[in-house]
Order: sequence, then structure tokens, then C-alpha cells
Amino acid sequence: MLSVVVPARNEAAGLAELLPRLCQVLPGAEIIVVNDGSDDDSLKVCAGFPVRVVSHPYPKGNGAAVKTGARAARGDVLAFMDADGQHKPEDLPDLLAKLEEGYDMVVGARQAGSQAGFHRAAANDIFSRFASWMVMQPIADLTSGFRVVRASRFRQFLYLLPNGFSYPTTITMSFFRAGYGVAYVPIHSPHRTNGASHIHPLRDGLRFLLIIIKIGTLFSPQKLFLPISAGFFVTGLGYYLYTYLTAGRFTNMSALLFISAVFTFLIGIVSEQVSALHYKNIDTEDRSK
Repeated sequence: MLSVVVPARNEAAGLAELLPRLCQVLPGAEIIVVNDGSDDDSLKVCAGFPVRVVSHPYPKGNGAAVKTGARAARGDVLAFMDADGQHKPEDLPDLLAKLEEGYDMVVGARQAGSQAGFHRAAANDIFSRFASWMVMQPIADLTSGFRVVRASRFRQFLYLLPNGFSYPTTITMSFFRAGYGVAYVPIHSPHRTNGASHIHPLRDGLRFLLIIIKIGTLFSPQKLFLPISAGFFVTGLGYYLYTYLTAGRFTNMSALLFISAVFTFLIGIVSEQVSALHYKNIDTEDRSK
């Protein structure tokens, strides 16, 4: 059984266009609209279609709505898509077909022209390249919220998912780190035509910078800490050679850089062990299902 989870906050116009198409493309699917504290006519729009509505008493965030939908869903396959018209229901059969090839998650990878603005496209490309380096696997679109996934796999990582807009980043990295199969299907995402985006460039730009740090420390710490440690060591060695050749002495700055290199390396080792604890029960949980 397929469950389609649609987080929505003040998306009455978008839902009015999305829901009839979704019901037509997937007539047998369970459709769950998670009303994230909307104060518009979203609930009235949903009442006209055969969908389940789960409501938050106040806005909790896109990620929180996704988690609520995943907990409420009855299907063994979950599909996630936005309510603002940027994800086309007609693409879902392609993602589901790819999932049936044996993958655990399939993501709709937005192609050129799909991003809302050059700055978002550039940021997504940077994040995807960085994440690809972290997991040593090609990631075509790190931040796409349009995806289908096996429910049992997805629910293993609910406790890791943030309440904001960065849940796609976290779940993608979690799947790669756990060794689950992830595939990408090219899609074209039209620009939203209804309502206003809830993403703010300045605030969310800083948040995405913190996400990059989180990716490094949570999923592959040594990939982050080892280069930093090496940078401290090389800088300290270079400074030591310079002061030795010019002044014939070993300075406190060189000692500080060497000590920083050692501490950073040790922090990376400890972080690697802590990161591994997130996945210690995965095999046990799989066998219990």
C-alpha cells in the first residue's frame, strides 16, 4: 500500500490544484495532508477530496509535518511531496517504478531551470557536491523533498530528523550511511505559482551552513576533522620551519598549532565512534519486522 504525505501550511490554492491530480494519478493510494497550523482555507479544500487530514495546533515546521505524516501513514511505501505545486503527481509512477527495482529510497532530482532562483540552485549544487564527497556516492539533489521510500526504513531515522526544512538532507545522509540503496530520477519542478515561500534567504542561508557542519559531524566526522587537523599540522610545520630558519627557535604559536592538530584529530576519532552508535540497532530492527 502507498501512502502519500503532503505537508501544508497555508497552501489552500496549491492543494486545490494538487489534490484532484493526485487522486486521479493514484486512485488507490492513502493521501495524508498534514495541516501545519494553517490559518487559511486549506482544511475546507481538503474536505472536498478523499484524503486524511492530520492537523498541528500551531506551525511546527516542514520536517515536523513530515514526521507526523510518516507516523500516521498505514502504507509500507511512503511518498512525500510539497503542496505548493512544485512537485508533479504525474512523476510519482516513475519514482515508484524505480523503487521496485530494489532501492530503499528514490528521490526526484530537479533538473536545470527547476530551482526557484540562481542562489538556491547554486546552494543546492554546493550542498550536493559536499555530501557526495562525504559519503563517496553521487548525490544528484540533496535537498529535494519529492521522494518515495520504504516506510520501515524511513521510520528508523525519525528521531534524527529536524523540524525545519532540512529533513531531506538528514534522511538522505542517514540512508547512505546505513548502506541503504538510494536512486535518483530526473524531474522538472515548475516554479511555485501560488502563495509565498516560507524560506528566507538570509536566515535559511545561515541554517544551511550549520547543516553542512552537522552533516560532517553526524555522518562522517573524520572526513571533516581530518582535513582540519592536517591543515593545523601543515601550518604549524611551515611556521616552525620559518621561525627556525629566521630566528633559530621554536615558537609558542608552532606548539599551539601542533597541539590543535592533535586535539582535532582525537575529536574526529571520538565523533566517528559516536556517529556509529546511531546505526547500531538497524540490523536488529530489520530482522524484527
